[in-house]
Amino acid sequence: MAYTNQLSAYRETRVKTASQGQLIIMLYDETVKHLDRGLELLNLNVKGKRDPGKIEKINKAVLKAQEIITELMASLDFDQGGEIAQNLFSLYSWFNQELLEANVRQDPRRITIVRNMVNELRGAWNEAVSRTSAETVKRPVVGVNIAG
Repeated sequence: MAYTNQLSAYRETRVKTASQGQLIIMLYDETVKHLDRGLELLNLNVKGKRDPGKIEKINKAVLKAQEIITELMASLDFDQGGEIAQNLFSLYSWFNQELLEANVRQDPRRITIVRNMVNELRGAWNEAVSRTSAETVKRPVVGVNIAG
């Protein structure tokens, strides 16, 4: 019980102290995690056939990934993001459409395609956040001299 509370507190602190870029990376990580879970369940075979008892769990995993992608869509800033935001919106819309079709048809190929693309976006964001952080560290800190 105490361990669960500590883990929950750690996760909450991690989210509250994360930069905007780090939050996006966390959302991508969660999306990949849920898609991996859906693929794992989808690929579990019982005597060469898919287990109908897993359908609800697969559905929940894929739906959770879709919810996160929808959250990413809602967080786009079209004023500042311009064409990049528009392109991401289109891509996220396509992801959700593919996941909808994949969920209905229980199609691991479609889930895998979306999962791999989300993972590529995660890598690009991670590199951008790392570069931005490195540039911030290199800049001299300018402050007000309150000592006089």
